Amino acid sequence: MAKKTIKKEKSIEENLWDAANKLRGSIESSEYKHVVLGLIFLKFASDKFEKRKEELIAEGKEKYLEMKDFYNMKNVFFLNETSRWSYLIKNAKQDDIALKIDTALNQIEKNNPSLRGALPDNYFSRLGLEKSKLGSLLDTINKIDTQKDKSQDVVGRVYEYFLSKFALAEGKGKGEFYTPKSIVNLIAEMIEPYKGIIYDPACGSGGMFVQSIKFIESHHGSKQEISIYGQEYTNTTYKLAKMNLAIRGISANLGEKAANTFSDDQHKDLKADYIMANPPFNQKAWRAENELVDDPRWRGYDIPPKSNANYAWILNMVSKLSDDGVAGFILANGALSGGGEEYKIRRKLVENNLVEAIVILPQNMFYTTNISVTVWILNKNKTAHTRSIGDKERHYRDREEEVLFMDLRQIGEPFEKKFTQFSSKHIQDIAKTYHNWQSPVGSDSPQYKDIPEYCYSATKAEIEKKDFSLVPSKYIEFVNRDENIDFDTKMASLQSELSNLLQQEEQSKSELLDVFKELGYAIKL
Repeated sequence: MAKKTIKKEKSIEENLWDAANKLRGSIESSEYKHVVLGLIFLKFASDKFEKRKEELIAEGKEKYLEMKDFYNMKNVFFLNETSRWSYLIKNAKQDDIALKIDTALNQIEKNNPSLRGALPDNYFSRLGLEKSKLGSLLDTINKIDTQKDKSQDVVGRVYEYFLSKFALAEGKGKGEFYTPKSIVNLIAEMIEPYKGIIYDPACGSGGMFVQSIKFIESHHGSKQEISIYGQEYTNTTYKLAKMNLAIRGISANLGEKAANTFSDDQHKDLKADYIMANPPFNQKAWRAENELVDDPRWRGYDIPPKSNANYAWILNMVSKLSDDGVAGFILANGALSGGGEEYKIRRKLVENNLVEAIVILPQNMFYTTNISVTVWILNKNKTAHTRSIGDKERHYRDREEEVLFMDLRQIGEPFEKKFTQFSSKHIQDIAKTYHNWQSPVGSDSPQYKDIPEYCYSATKAEIEKKDFSLVPSKYIEFVNRDENIDFDTKMASLQSELSNLLQQEEQSKSELLDVFKELGYAIKL
């Protein structure tokens, strides 16, 4: 008897994505995301408005129904009649529906100063989405019941899912607005941003902030004890971040405008307790020859090379850490061993006891590149101290003269067929290793130990002996290979050999086709 296949029921996010994506037509994903996410925001804002309106009616305050203050006092955005979802749905089949949506978004910004610069500007009229498709899209978004289950944050889930799907759809060279959630969760679980100031100098769509708040909530903390600061260079991504945070009721200072963090720092005097970031990898020509040479952010270090911004991002973050500040950020692996000014800066970072952990991630975790990348953790206070997280106290031993190296390339699970992600269990286990390493000897926490092919605690003297290279494979023991072979170098060599073989194969095919053509045969290989 044939085994019956039980088809897994699709989630609301999946169903909405399928429906919305079918309506895209010829519009690029990079543009279409602002249309869809703008409508999700409109639906959310309108549902919140209608709920507050019902509360005012129940309280006998009908005369205040059109007064902004009675909505703003409950952190609800005020919407005039033509900005409300019910009005747009009623007019969904009209020829000017695109203009009506643009007008609604514009009016919401005008009526709510906290949303200034946040919403899509004339996208709907400009893109020329077919009237029937735009009407169908409104019907699709209308299915989201944002008030159904407060504990599930339905609209936040949908928004996050759509951001990830758009990043996947845009692929290599685009999609930089989104950092895969499991990487952000890992950084949050490691540096534990519980109370104080959080900063992201390249905040994309705001994912680092969202996961920070989720970390706080999961440990029964208060959003009121966190202040969020960020900066984003691309104007459309800046809008995504403001919408993403507004949907979740998260207050943030993202600067007056979208701006370049290096040439137009929006938070010059900031001192942050936590920094979480995924800056652009290997950014070239980030400054002109004589530009930013006296910038105070490089004070005490060499000037970062203009050919690559990796160390400029590092020093920007170092300059903004408070005395007890911790930073967790992602960089391309090349930053672990570069020469020249990068070497001098890296050496000084180690000598100044700022580098706490270097964590190599698996390949194919990012939607924009398939390279393996690194999580760096810098800590301004690696000495023994105690810190409260919720109702627990975490004790730290003095690790000033040590750096933890971790290699996670054998960890992860498949995601969307060709990508890798960490499961919740992976994240907990990795973070546990890191926190056990931080814990004092003889404490209640399980004691840390070096594990071949996974982790190693190196002394500053060992790092100096390796000429301040921070490549984990130089320290972690690999039992299945000759210890004199550098894994990363060998992999680069193998990749080069494979590339040559593939080129030779293509050449052979071409030569074979030429032979058959001379013989009068047309053959496809």
